[in-house]
Amino acid sequence: MPWLSGMETDVRVGVDVGGTFTDVVVTDESGLTMLKVPSTPDAPDRGVLDGLDTATDRAGFAPAEVSFFGHGTTVATNALLEREWAETALVTTEGFRDAVEIGRQTRPDLYDLRAEKPDPIVERDRRYEVPERLDRRGSVVDPFDEDAARAVARAVADAGVESVAVAFLFAFEDDAHERRMREILEAEGVDGETSLSSEVLPEIREYERTLATAINAALKPVMNRYLGRLETGVADAGVPAAVKVMQSNGGVASASVTRERPVNTLLSGPAAGVRGAAHVAGESGFDDVLTMDMGGTSCDVSLVRDGDPVVTTEGRVGDYPVTVPMVDVHTIGAGGGSIAWVDEGGSLRVGPRSAGADPGPICYGRGGTEPTVTDAHLLLGRIDPTSFFEGSADEATVREALRERVADPLDLTVEEAAQGVVDVANANMERALRVVSVERGHDPRDFSLVAYGGAGPLHAAELAAELDVPRVVVPRSAGVLSALGLLISDAVYEEGVSAVRPWDGVDPADLTERFEAMERAGRQRLDAEGYGPDRRRFERAVDLRYRGQSFDLRVSVPEGTLDAATLDAVADRFHERHERRYGHASPDEPVELVTIRLRSRGVVDPPALSMEGGETTDPTPRTTRPAAFDGETSETPVYDRAALGPGAELGGPAVIEGVESTAVVPPGADAHVDDMGNVVIEP
Repeated sequence: MPWLSGMETDVRVGVDVGGTFTDVVVTDESGLTMLKVPSTPDAPDRGVLDGLDTATDRAGFAPAEVSFFGHGTTVATNALLEREWAETALVTTEGFRDAVEIGRQTRPDLYDLRAEKPDPIVERDRRYEVPERLDRRGSVVDPFDEDAARAVARAVADAGVESVAVAFLFAFEDDAHERRMREILEAEGVDGETSLSSEVLPEIREYERTLATAINAALKPVMNRYLGRLETGVADAGVPAAVKVMQSNGGVASASVTRERPVNTLLSGPAAGVRGAAHVAGESGFDDVLTMDMGGTSCDVSLVRDGDPVVTTEGRVGDYPVTVPMVDVHTIGAGGGSIAWVDEGGSLRVGPRSAGADPGPICYGRGGTEPTVTDAHLLLGRIDPTSFFEGSADEATVREALRERVADPLDLTVEEAAQGVVDVANANMERALRVVSVERGHDPRDFSLVAYGGAGPLHAAELAAELDVPRVVVPRSAGVLSALGLLISDAVYEEGVSAVRPWDGVDPADLTERFEAMERAGRQRLDAEGYGPDRRRFERAVDLRYRGQSFDLRVSVPEGTLDAATLDAVADRFHERHERRYGHASPDEPVELVTIRLRSRGVVDPPALSMEGGETTDPTPRTTRPAAFDGETSETPVYDRAALGPGAELGGPAVIEGVESTAVVPPGADAHVDDMGNVVIEP
């Protein structure tokens, strides 16, 4: 039912592709429509178009009415994790050919002497050197060798690669050599995409900058093909709106920009979910939240402080450090489709392998044979899978599979095995939530937990009890919150340029000029996308550190012309942040500027969410069924989510079934529906 008001009369569509389902949210003058269709992993764009087609029928709009089409994608992420990237060459400064493979001295596990580093993005025989060298201030030490560069370009052309990364030493101080290398590659007939480190990530730290550029180059052909098919398909369907893609930083960008910077989409889907969670929680008065997105394949957790998702430049995707700005999301292989198995030591394990969209869990009746977390919930009486697919689930088949693969090897009953599967999945997710809270210096007791994704609300209340989180917020759109996040996200473009200098030696006029140049570029980009002066915001920041440190902290910088007093105030804020983050500060120590940053934001007016569905404040169960909690089975009331109105209260144990997700209220917990239609559970 509609539960959204304050919308304009145009139609906005958000489509997020997950491992199992593709989620679609549509907003128009009548309200909000949300639906899920099976993902198509072999061709994700087909699932997107299937979702669009289904949405037009269900919501009753014509494709020509669509004014905004937002998309969250996992194409770049999957290509990186599965190593299905394009054939790529790397051109770098003479002597630095192996930097991308040597990496850092740190190991994934300090005490594992056999730990292996990830495969290099570019194999050694595709890495080429050019004599040239700048120093740390951008002055030429060794001139650019044009003849050697042409010989390298010819070798690259003969190699037949699809894409080329160019990463020269200290190119963030002066990009002339990189730009000249691109011209020579084109002149020598290199038929492929080119990525320059001075455009992809013009920042310090040679390994990370080169790696990000190589990843961008390797993903460019992949994303070009995908977005090309998607844009053609959306246009052929009659949608006039340009495709906008969610970036890892929590903002949307045009498809044309995304084609050039696919490395910025590695957390596209999770970032959209965090944006949606922050918005929905903020509407209900909760600005400090932990977010938990549990879908069919993985669980993504993050933290929102004062209404804004925490953004980091120290993220990782799989085995690779990716230092472009991204929402600080920690991902583990724990989803509804995660497969339960017994390892060689006789321990129960859950994930990271998943049954995915095809065939999916056994209870979906689509050919799955290995028991999953969703199958365990079915046997515990917590879900009704017929709400996802037509036809009755074969519970006997699920029971026999769990008995054969988990219960008998561990000498357990089937019910004990099912509870064990849920408990192990919970333990994995609890550790993940501690990573983004306790390990970052945040007390979980100061936060609410926003649970979404198809499976998140099944686990959230039990996790909150373990972490002493005072409340769980289950949005009305919990199962499709990432798709909703696409519709409320601003256009965001990040620019950062390293300029390592003593802070007390920075010229305020020079820093002002640098920020103004960045703002001019951001203004042009936002103008091209139709954001007028009243919808443009520019957020300045600098990364600072104490001299000799290898890490830095981001500090905001005020607008306008800067002076010495302003820079002193920025330094004071750095000392304060250092004290809060690390427990100490050294105001007498010299401070260094590391990187200058600007965020250009095109502001959208998010819809005003309101509850217009259920009116029941004294809920009556739709039915009851046996459900097990901690080994105790009882007849448990099952409520219809759509019928619950603001003010409705109920106690656990209870199951609340919605169109796209199911929430569980454990024994001893209380739940109520707030004014925004969210179910709030207090463990």
